[in-house]
Amino acid sequence: MINFQYLRTTSAKSAIALLLKDKSAKFLAGGTNLIDLMKRGVTAPEKLIDINHIPLKQIEQIGNKIHIGALATNTAVADHALIKEKLPLLSWALQAGASAQLRNVATVGGNMMQRTRCGYFYDTEMPCNKRQPGTGCGAMEGFNRMHAIFGTSEKCIAVHPSDMCVALTALDAEVVLANSKGERKIAFKDFHRLAGDTPQLDNNLKADEMIIRLEIPVNNLAKNYHYLKVRDRASYAFALVSVAVAFELNNNKITDIRLAMGGVAHKPWRLTASENFLKGKEATSSNFEKAAELAMTGAKGFGENNFKLKLAPNTIIEALNLAKSKA
Repeated sequence: MINFQYLRTTSAKSAIALLLKDKSAKFLAGGTNLIDLMKRGVTAPEKLIDINHIPLKQIEQIGNKIHIGALATNTAVADHALIKEKLPLLSWALQAGASAQLRNVATVGGNMMQRTRCGYFYDTEMPCNKRQPGTGCGAMEGFNRMHAIFGTSEKCIAVHPSDMCVALTALDAEVVLANSKGERKIAFKDFHRLAGDTPQLDNNLKADEMIIRLEIPVNNLAKNYHYLKVRDRASYAFALVSVAVAFELNNNKITDIRLAMGGVAHKPWRLTASENFLKGKEATSSNFEKAAELAMTGAKGFGENNFKLKLAPNTIIEALNLAKSKA
């Protein structure tokens, strides 16, 4: 690890000012991903800006939205009574991610910013367009068991690793970003990017911005929900495939529904076509199967991850059934 300068700040305004002076600097919160990347030589910032003392840890309801500060820990959010009551899908997704020790220090903003766990990205001796644009994608014809089946490009087939972000995509969250001129708000589903021709860009955060908070609308989806994560072992492991589902039932008819997947694309993958199909229909096995079939439109395997083409629809069906069983 190279030497680096360590700075500490207590306000978003001063943090952004420091970043403007050196846009190669990195914000440090929990550091659960950043420090790993530094140890492996994947990133080598010469300046770290510690933002842990900025007051961005709130979890509260304001009007019809729940606000979650960017520095709230994953544990604090998952265990908060307000989240458990009104956004239980988010609580479940957070508890499915990482170990308890990591959740105790990992932050909401850091979770959003975490980078892929693709082995080619982490191995600096291997080609990786995400780490070093123009070198190629080693996973394309290599070991790609964990890799994407949706939204891939010739440049990259890595997947986004977060569980929390899958739930937030399904829940229509918004992200509030701060810069030197004020704040801007974007839909959570638009925060992360597909790889396209620029796989080195994980998200649409600008170089002079920082995440301030999430705003999540309160909904009627707190009864029939489930976060199903399929992984190689029950303990700390990243998803092969995950599904976040929440719907509202009225006499067995689905009046509103949200569906998203993880472990299958460069960003959390919203299943809009499946949602549109199921809305207004009865919660039956045949409708769940049709929705899963629709969800797989455009899916493509790359050899070792071909099993996901069967695992993904089966996981969708199972998640829908488990959500229904809570009625």
